[in-house]
Amino acid sequence: MEVLNGHLTYCTNIYPGETWTDHFFALKHSFSEIKSHLCPNTFMGIGLRLSNIASVELLQETNLNEFKSWLQANNAYVFTMNGFPYGGFHNVVVKDQVHAPDWTTLERIAYTSRLFKILGQLLPDGIDGGISTSPLSYKYWFDNEDKSAKAKQAATVNIIKVLVELYEIHINTGKLLHLDIEPEPDGLLETGREFIEWFEKDLLPLGIGMLKSHFNITETDASTIVKRHINLCYDICHFAIGYEPHQTIIEELNDRGIKVGKIQISAALKAIFNNTASTRNSIHAAFQEFDEPTYLHQVIARQSDGGLQRYADLPLALEKDTDALEWRAHFHVPIFLEDFGLLQSTQEDIKTVLSIQREKPFTNHLEVETYTWGVLPEALKAPLDQSVIRELQWVKSQFS
Repeated sequence: MEVLNGHLTYCTNIYPGETWTDHFFALKHSFSEIKSHLCPNTFMGIGLRLSNIASVELLQETNLNEFKSWLQANNAYVFTMNGFPYGGFHNVVVKDQVHAPDWTTLERIAYTSRLFKILGQLLPDGIDGGISTSPLSYKYWFDNEDKSAKAKQAATVNIIKVLVELYEIHINTGKLLHLDIEPEPDGLLETGREFIEWFEKDLLPLGIGMLKSHFNITETDASTIVKRHINLCYDICHFAIGYEPHQTIIEELNDRGIKVGKIQISAALKAIFNNTASTRNSIHAAFQEFDEPTYLHQVIARQSDGGLQRYADLPLALEKDTDALEWRAHFHVPIFLEDFGLLQSTQEDIKTVLSIQREKPFTNHLEVETYTWGVLPEALKAPLDQSVIRELQWVKSQFS
């Protein structure tokens, strides 16, 4: 649905199941209910997540035409997709495998190209379309700087291969499609600063060179094409975990001409400690309630000297950290809640980013991404459709 300065939806990675039959069943039985509460008489966009298997199946037989007909009949459209998790995302142990296969592989290229083929056929005229994706790879898969650097270069080359496809689609159809790189803790790109440095030091030089050679164009035109088709996915949860200064990052992106393809509206867990052992133990016990085995829940602890200590998963922080001033943990909690008792959410970060978007829009794609409904502590669980409706209503209120 449209809000001030953008299209607002939720990501369908909330639904279990990895086949196209699973995905379509969930949409038919959930999306219509959600839409009827939010915008029954107008169009509403979908943030579509397709597993690799589902993306293959959607292009078989008459599946895509049937989906198009369903979209038209339900006043729905697809403008953004989540191409980060390739395989199983629910009811399996995901952890670091959410990055697999990474951008060093042919499998990741093929999957992403297939998603763009689908999006190009679903996207309405006059709207740009984006697909969010992994921040190249997972940094702990590389045990030294040389291996990490080689992986980053290989991943960058593969992303440029997809960039070439996106430019060719733009030439042939006029459709503007962009790949939105999503930094997250412990990714090969994990902060806004690392993304900007990679974009300017790795992506632009390689991309400009390849485009000039392939299309016989000027360096200026090649730079414009890179910046048009490779964007940042601004996941607010991920940036909040790293205590990143939103205004500064967004202004720098704008100054450098780097686009934000999508805001993923999401909240992390946080807690501020005091000096008493009993309070620290109680806060640790509260975090323990969120220690579940499906997803990585990285923790970034702020120390008394202002430094940041990173932990690859919540159990490591619970085991080792004894003197931090604050924790922020990667657990996509409901965005309409700020207070979890001894714990809080980073909802204030969402308000800050949406305030910037309201005053000076920097993207037109907004997607709520709370995918942890199934693994929340029992006290926080609620019917899924009602929860999604409440989240989207809360976001709409921020634009009122």
